[in-house]
Amino acid sequence: MQSKHISTSQAAVKWKISARRVAVLCETGRVDGAEKTGNTWIIPSNAKKPADARVKSGKYIKRKAEEEQDG
Repeated sequence: MQSKHISTSQAAVKWKISARRVAVLCETGRVDGAEKTGNTWIIPSNAKKPADARVKSGKYIKRKAEEEQDG
């Protein structure tokens, strides 16, 4: 019988990221269905890895450099 929930360590292996990163994603509400029980996050076994929200276009970096030149 398969468990309905997994730990942050198990999610980290499944998603190929660190357990700490999984915990941060849970803390910020980016993992659907994740619940905190005591000090432990429980994650539904069918939860999907959240998309990477980092800026990849370089627009933020370029805009910041322009602001520094103007200032």
